[in-house]
Amino acid sequence: MVRKLKVGVFSFTCCEGCCISVIESLNSKMFDWQKKIDFVNFKALKKVGKIRNMDVAFVEGAISTEEESLKLQEIRVNARILVALGSGAINGWPSNLRNDFKGGVKDKVMKAVAMSGQNEKVVPAKDVVKFDDEISGCPVSEEDFVKKMKEFLNE
Repeated sequence: MVRKLKVGVFSFTCCEGCCISVIESLNSKMFDWQKKIDFVNFKALKKVGKIRNMDVAFVEGAISTEEESLKLQEIRVNARILVALGSGAINGWPSNLRNDFKGGVKDKVMKAVAMSGQNEKVVPAKDVVKFDDEISGCPVSEEDFVKKMKEFLNE
């Protein structure tokens, strides 16, 4: 029996468009990949438990709370390969747009930020931990995700 690639997909502060692209890619690849991939952690597909050892973990979104930062660090420890998935993880956009508000708008936004327990600044996930690879886009394209998965599957 061939060992399945253990994959995790994680979402932080973002619109979750990259996760949707991953799910959409399964429309065409599910039957090809079901004997090759075990999604061990992917909230959009199944109930998730403890973060555990993964061959590959994909992370989308920016980091806006201390809890997100700690979870991302835990993912890094448990992933052999960590891939930044999309603009949020790579450069913080568009979630980090709030960092640049000025004047009265900034005052209102920062009041809401403080009340919600968020950090003063939204940062790209790449500023928190080291990533091994990335797929750009907002959201990433299904084609680019499939291409990257084929690399990991040696197809």
